[in-house]
Amino acid sequence: MHATRRLWTWLAIICVLSFATLLFVGREIYLKAPPIPTVKNTSGTVLYTKDQVTLGQQAWLSAGGQQLGTVWGHGSYVAPDWSADWLHREALALQDRFSLRDYGQPYAQLDAGQRGRIDALVKEELRRNTYDAATNTLVVSGDRAAAIRAVAAHYAGLFGNDPKLDKLREQYAMANGSLPDADQRAALTGFFFWSAWAAATDRPGEPGLSYTSNWPHEPLVGNTPTAGAGIWSIASIILMIGAIAGMVLFHSAQPEEGDPQPPKDDPLFKLKATPSMKATRKYFAVVVALILAQVGMGVITAHYSVEGHSFFGIPLGDILPFTISRTIHTQFAVLWIATAWLATGLYIAPAISGHEPRFQALGVNVLFYALLFIVAGSTVCGWLGTLQHRGVDFAFWLGNQGLEFTSMGRIWQYLLFVGLLFWAFLLGRGLWPALRKPSESRGLVAMVFLAAVCIGGFYATSLTWGQHTHYSMVEYWRWWLVHLWVEGFFEVFATAVIALLFTRLGLIRAATANTAIVLETIVFLFGGILGTLHHLYFTGTPTAVIAIGAMFSALEVVPLSMIGIEAYRNYRRTKAAPWVASYRWAILCFIAVGFWNTVGAGLLGFSINTPIALYYMQGLNMTAAHGHAALFGVYGMLGIGLMLFCLRGLTDCLAWSDALLKPMFWLLNIGLAMMVFMALVPAGIYQAWASVSRGMWFARSPEVIHSAFMENMVWLRVPGDIVFALGTLCLALFVLRVLRRPARPVEVPIEIGGRLAAKAARPTTKA
Repeated sequence: MHATRRLWTWLAIICVLSFATLLFVGREIYLKAPPIPTVKNTSGTVLYTKDQVTLGQQAWLSAGGQQLGTVWGHGSYVAPDWSADWLHREALALQDRFSLRDYGQPYAQLDAGQRGRIDALVKEELRRNTYDAATNTLVVSGDRAAAIRAVAAHYAGLFGNDPKLDKLREQYAMANGSLPDADQRAALTGFFFWSAWAAATDRPGEPGLSYTSNWPHEPLVGNTPTAGAGIWSIASIILMIGAIAGMVLFHSAQPEEGDPQPPKDDPLFKLKATPSMKATRKYFAVVVALILAQVGMGVITAHYSVEGHSFFGIPLGDILPFTISRTIHTQFAVLWIATAWLATGLYIAPAISGHEPRFQALGVNVLFYALLFIVAGSTVCGWLGTLQHRGVDFAFWLGNQGLEFTSMGRIWQYLLFVGLLFWAFLLGRGLWPALRKPSESRGLVAMVFLAAVCIGGFYATSLTWGQHTHYSMVEYWRWWLVHLWVEGFFEVFATAVIALLFTRLGLIRAATANTAIVLETIVFLFGGILGTLHHLYFTGTPTAVIAIGAMFSALEVVPLSMIGIEAYRNYRRTKAAPWVASYRWAILCFIAVGFWNTVGAGLLGFSINTPIALYYMQGLNMTAAHGHAALFGVYGMLGIGLMLFCLRGLTDCLAWSDALLKPMFWLLNIGLAMMVFMALVPAGIYQAWASVSRGMWFARSPEVIHSAFMENMVWLRVPGDIVFALGTLCLALFVLRVLRRPARPVEVPIEIGGRLAAKAARPTTKA
């Protein structure tokens, strides 16, 4: 107990220091982010005002935002990175203007010496920072002003309905008239110009270093990796190897305590399903519906990268454009996983504490219908808002905010935040007797509850930005939510719940699990909290972000080095006693989580996490490979495993059959592996080569995206997609079959609302 108390103290210290550092870095980002100036030419003509640039950011987000290309590398992969694309187009326009001005002929007709001189002029023009902080004004030369107008005309036509750009729009999977309002299109070009200006111009007093640390790679303007990116990448790899060695040494030095002798019978076999536990059944029906919708939207979204607006010749893009299909695909991935976890928490609370609070079932039902309303309402409003071009205000408040994984409108975010807090409240009141009663497993129960509070409470970070918030700060707070959920509190919640379930089954010792969970949480959060910064290397942040993000994101890989041992132990637990076979496929899903944690989060994640790697690969298909393997492989398989565990306790033994679970398990895992390693990884490597050799603009250009190789990679996804889809169908059929059967009857007394229910209740399918 003394050792565990000391670990809790260390956990508290690490969390306080890590979050204090993260907040301090946020303050530095706020102070040193690229300024948003009024842009004028030397004659005083205003090209863009500060308000126009801010409106342009809103306009881009309302038109699809991070579902329609990227800015500074964050977003989707079919359309270009607009900052890299603008920068390259502006450099080419300046080349021709300077060439005609000085030599009277186009740049392509110059000799090598003349080209060298023009290249130097272009680089000097784009890197020179003429921003005046006293007046918040940026003055550009007449030649550059002309180049800006020319590039702006291209984007105004692209986001409008210029027929000359129809082919390019199809290649970008863009709809005609993405921004019908001419003023918003003009403002949009101002935002794109500003994002490219910040990516190329030197920071004040730091020659050769742009606001985005020289991202994107663009040889025409001298954007190459900084020395710090290379040095901190090497340092992070050394730290990771050393930390893994230390972890292995520490683990080997600890006395090996075997698992306890399992009980002869399933401890949960006679567990009473309380009314609130039964009420979670419909949550799992929604989980399956969201999975099917998410997979379907993923197939459509992937296909758009070949046909643009059509699905095998059907003009599906007219009613379901790429921006909407991808939004649903990414948003539903988070929602179905979260729903599975919410239901698991509500199910296990009475099972662990032996107490059903009064009106708990009512609360579970109210939460269900509230969440269903939020999911349906946000999806429909986002869909209609995009199709009908309702404008920036509608997009922000009710429609599609245009931010990856946090796309629902602000009103829906408020409602979801309240819903998550209500879930934590229901979970807490259900676990309260177990939290109050001294026991060996109380630490595990406390960790589950604290993780749930953090999952709900930290959703508040999605409410921190507004319509006029600086883009660097939007990204800072967005990654607080996405990264800290995925790499922090989800990990803790999942690990604690699994340990609690295994303890309840008598497969692991409560005292051992209690200490191990706190120790694992320390390791997870020590790297995970400050590892958030590895997403922010090139988003207009100070160079210190690269150093901190690189070192701590390397530490995120350390706990994954021991996952293979835990996976092997879990496999052995499936053979601990004959009755454990009832939970075989749920436990195998937990084992799959360990595999994909190592491969998806560890191998593929670290392949792009170092500053030097991410410099060339941010916003390319290697990111998608990591995202698919980690999000579904880790959290998706975990959600399915938890769902099977809960359904096992809610279903009569005679109604349970593993016939569909075996193909489900193998089809999902094999299909995911095929999708990632047959298509996404080769496509990512091909794009990385293009990025290193010619620049980020080229890696994201139609010349590469729609090359024969890349389109063949899209078609190579089809076999994996089919296998994976068959796995989801097996899961859906299994869950449908289980939910159509009556719930398990009451067999053991349990305290409900302060009164003891000692009589067997009639089975029911109602919840």
